[in-house]
Amino acid sequence: MNEYTNQAFEADEIPKEDENKDTPPEEPTPKRGLFRKKKKQEEPAKAVGFFQLFRYATCLEVFMMVVGLLCAAAHGVALPLMCVVFGQMTDSFVASGQQLNITGGKIPLQTKVHAYYFVGIGAAVLVLATFQVMMFFLTATKQTKRIREKYFHAILHQQMEWFDTHQIGVLITRLTDDINTINDGLGDKICIFTQFFCTFITGFVIGFVKGWKLTLVILSVSPLLAGSAAVWSKVLAALTSKELTAYAKAGAVAEEILVAIRTVVAFNGQKKAVEKYKINLEEAKRFGVKKSVTTNVSMGFTQFVIFGTYALAFWYGTKLSVDEPENYSIGRVITVFFCVMIGAFSLGQGAPNLESVAKARGAAYEIFNTIDMPRPIDSSSTEGYKPDSVKGDIEFKNVHFSYPSRKEIKILKGVNLMIPNGKTIALVGASGCGKSTTIQLLQRFYDPDAGEITLDGHDIRTLNVKWLREHIGIVSQEPILFGTTIAENIRYGREDATDEDIERAVREANAYEFISRLPDKLNTMVGERGAQLSGGQKQRIAIARALVKNPKILLLDEATSALDTQTVLLLRKETADVIAGFSNGVVTEQGTHSELMALKGIYYSLVMQQVGPKMKPQNQNTEGLSGFQRSSFRRSRSIRRRSSRRKKKEEQLPDVSFSKILALNKPEWPYLVVGTIASIIGGAVYPCVAIIFAKIIGVFAEVDPEVKRQKTLMFSLLFLLIGVVAFVTYFLQGYMFGKSGEILTMRLRSQSFQAILRQDIGWFDDSNNAVGVLTTKLATDASLVKGATGSRLGLSANSICALLIAIIVAFCFCWQLTLLILACVPFLTMANYIKVKSTAGHASQDQNALELSGKISTETVENFRTVVALTREDIFFHKFTDSLSEPYRSALCKAPIYGLTYSFSQAIPYFVNAAIFRFGAWLIAYCYTQFENVFLVFSVIIFAAMSIGQSSSFAPDFAKAKTSAQRILALLEKKPEIDICSEKGEKPSNCSGNIEFRDVHFAYPTRKNVSVLQGLNVSVSPGQTLALVGGSGCGKSTTIQLLERFYDAATGHVYVDGHEAEGLNLAWLRSQLGLVSQEPILFDCSIAENIQYGDTSREISQHEIEEAAKNANIHNFILGLPEKYNTRVGDKGTQLSGGQKQRIAIARALVRKPRVLLLDEATSALDTESEKIVQQALDEARVGRTSIVIAHRLSTIRNADIIAVIQHGKVIEQGTHNELMAKQGAYYALVNAQVSH
Repeated sequence: MNEYTNQAFEADEIPKEDENKDTPPEEPTPKRGLFRKKKKQEEPAKAVGFFQLFRYATCLEVFMMVVGLLCAAAHGVALPLMCVVFGQMTDSFVASGQQLNITGGKIPLQTKVHAYYFVGIGAAVLVLATFQVMMFFLTATKQTKRIREKYFHAILHQQMEWFDTHQIGVLITRLTDDINTINDGLGDKICIFTQFFCTFITGFVIGFVKGWKLTLVILSVSPLLAGSAAVWSKVLAALTSKELTAYAKAGAVAEEILVAIRTVVAFNGQKKAVEKYKINLEEAKRFGVKKSVTTNVSMGFTQFVIFGTYALAFWYGTKLSVDEPENYSIGRVITVFFCVMIGAFSLGQGAPNLESVAKARGAAYEIFNTIDMPRPIDSSSTEGYKPDSVKGDIEFKNVHFSYPSRKEIKILKGVNLMIPNGKTIALVGASGCGKSTTIQLLQRFYDPDAGEITLDGHDIRTLNVKWLREHIGIVSQEPILFGTTIAENIRYGREDATDEDIERAVREANAYEFISRLPDKLNTMVGERGAQLSGGQKQRIAIARALVKNPKILLLDEATSALDTQTVLLLRKETADVIAGFSNGVVTEQGTHSELMALKGIYYSLVMQQVGPKMKPQNQNTEGLSGFQRSSFRRSRSIRRRSSRRKKKEEQLPDVSFSKILALNKPEWPYLVVGTIASIIGGAVYPCVAIIFAKIIGVFAEVDPEVKRQKTLMFSLLFLLIGVVAFVTYFLQGYMFGKSGEILTMRLRSQSFQAILRQDIGWFDDSNNAVGVLTTKLATDASLVKGATGSRLGLSANSICALLIAIIVAFCFCWQLTLLILACVPFLTMANYIKVKSTAGHASQDQNALELSGKISTETVENFRTVVALTREDIFFHKFTDSLSEPYRSALCKAPIYGLTYSFSQAIPYFVNAAIFRFGAWLIAYCYTQFENVFLVFSVIIFAAMSIGQSSSFAPDFAKAKTSAQRILALLEKKPEIDICSEKGEKPSNCSGNIEFRDVHFAYPTRKNVSVLQGLNVSVSPGQTLALVGGSGCGKSTTIQLLERFYDAATGHVYVDGHEAEGLNLAWLRSQLGLVSQEPILFDCSIAENIQYGDTSREISQHEIEEAAKNANIHNFILGLPEKYNTRVGDKGTQLSGGQKQRIAIARALVRKPRVLLLDEATSALDTESEKIVQQALDEARVGRTSIVIAHRLSTIRNADIIAVIQHGKVIEQGTHNELMAKQGAYYALVNAQVSH
């Protein structure tokens, strides 16, 4: 009987439990919104077929699943069987009641037998349920692992154009969330659905056999229930997807801003960022409230209909038992009623399980598609010719090409070029003329639209892709290193490289000296994306990586742009044999240096621009093929470093009490009060239902038919009344708690985001605060906290009220049975609790275990071009599969445990029922109580226990909510050393731009042991230009970061206009500085918006934007674009070439009219023509401003007022160009090194 209550009453609550069970996955979901959204428009057939979902199952696994299904089917029959036993038992009790009414005789012993039936059914359930869940859990784990591996393998071997059109964030989400969704759908959900479905069939069969009239009457209500459920689930699904899409937008905003945190900070963009984030949150909040109200209204309505059905069934059942007593006894009425009710509800309970299968089919669509996608350029294929040796003759024959993502823009328009073996050819030309593109075609990242490229006479399309790439060494303009040691990074160039090979490559790349100065030498961790090294150091390691494979073809894609002079010299031992001038996608001239100088064409003009008037034009600074369109950021990005994994210490979280969490919700107290009152009234509903139910059964002991009728009618109407009360309380709870919860979530999200943005840059350097970690925190933590405030308060009130009423009533009617039942209650509660705990438990452990594979996949996918160019797909694939083996093993071990906990929770109620009714029969037999009281006590307490069981099932939610609240509070209370929000500090009325570094010492917070600046002294007067030169890693960029106050000096002082920088207002200080860095980051919005970002303190007119663009020499280029200033620049500016990005970044810095201009190698990534143009723009921009310039190409700084040479973190000499040349010291050596070549 307990199970009947469990089903018939839990059913209407189930949505609530389910809703909460499903909240955890809400954690990362927001990102999924990104592509779910696209799916919405072309809705119909975006899912794989049901059986397709199991395409990766082996025969053994199919067999295991069949066994699981059979067990589930048998398990499904148990519940209706119990109703039959329960009905028979009721009859024997009522008979005894009537006998007592008439004669006062003893109770028949048949009830004993019924109690033993209960035990038998329970034992069967124990066995069946274990197997059903275990089989499916095992097979799902195995299939998921296979899918993960196949999908990752497929991504690794996609062609480049596929990556141009797929967002990287989306791919990573698919690898994690979507495959978890598939795992859900393959798991125990199917067998649990089968179990419910069998319950449904059996229930209806028994109903019709035992009493078809009553069955039909009860069924008349079911369309109402089914209809309301269908409408509601549709509305709910729509709202959920809208809510996710809305949050996905906000999540994307947050990610973009955190990735570019240095840029945001330098331009005081925090406030703007928070506003943009808030606007996107508003929408998510609205949908959240709607969703909460919808859920609760539908639940209230369901309650109302159920109680109505009770009323109808008992009223009609009484009528039947009076009219045809031979067919309908009370036992029959109860059996029929509960079999049909349970049958109907089990369909409803089974449905959510099907939903997760449907979700899995949707998620599998894209994933299986990618796995099956044909890959014309596939590095894993064995096809294609592999010649025995390579000479290295390369020829481009009339090659035409445009990028697949931008078909309308032609890049190459018929390139013809011969490169004989052993010769060095230099491609020169303006930015965006197609130099880099030729390199990408040669590596077969893309195939030309027309024409062909041959290597030793073979069209490269006929060669084996992997073989081809293995013979090419590439060093790109913005080299990407992986988060491992220097040695490992170089070994990616050639797997079998010995230590000697590595050392030789390091020496050839001129990296030996700086590596030998590092504490761990070659075993130094380079950090995520090489963040711990300077641009030049990264570049040299990348060169060593290319040299170690001893390639026949070496491609240098502006590889020297970030290097200092010495390194460039070593690389240029051989000057170019042939120089090819590119213009507008064709080769316009080629020849040697002197031939082309005589021609006075493109090359001549480029050289003249670069060399400058005083140096003789013999500088051939034009080799290498030029720029990749990808930017790597110096010290941020979202794959957390592997090394940090080992040292990662658990974050220390402050303990937070329930009252403190509630206090977060304080502004919404009126909502909470009303909600709680509604909950208390709602708590009384169940005990009342139980009392009426027992009274109705008692009516049947009446001998007089007329009395029976009247009493039943009265009780039936009471059922209806309770239904109305339930509806109202549910609605109030939904609205009040929904509203307060969503307001809280939104407030916490925006506060957390604000708190994150106010932290100092040193905090972001810590791998525990990598972008991925922070965005997940924003998505998950805030939405979990609401589970710990309103709804939890309501549940507690509801449960306490239900329990109090139940216990008082029960003790009044029959204290002996009450004590026994109370002794059983812990078992029931435990069963419920175990059931929920096991579900939650295995989810969170899997999450943590998969974190490592997530890191590996993110790092691989983000740096895909590098992985492919090095042909190291297999290494990364194996790293990935190895990282999966640990979670896979633990999941297999957990399957039996999960099966047992499930079966335990299913079987316990049967055993408890047996005990209660066995004892009840004894009490009645010895006249301690009447049978009506046995039912009353039983139902009142079981109903209350159910209420409590459900509330306790929210406990795991609370634990999660509590840790989330702890994390959020810790973040909100964290005050950074360098606080942008603080109003402290002076704000002088004007800034003349007098800057001085006095005896500054500094080391980065993540590498305290490496001192970067060791007593730096240098100053610059207003309006002067100070140029800093010196080797890579000597501390040039660091000085700029200290002036921006990204960090504070360890000792010594930085002065601005005689004020100590630390004593100035931070926002004021930064607003005086205009920063253009070596690897500029643009935001994914229009060009105009990117330029406007330069000054967030005011509205910037279109005229100012164009003025800045003209000064940065990009205006004409922008006008040539189809959408002009409204052209979107793509994620991180990927739609533009390096030079174009750089000029937009300069326009952005100029628009704020800074007093001090900071140029951190602002022209290094540019080709000569752009450099000349940009340099001109910068020279104009410097007029009347103080400028600090860092440059490797000395030609760009000859006319600086002061040139300071930095070595080992100190200034070793300073003066003007002429003074320093006369000194013939360090600077003289650097200049000569550059000129003599």
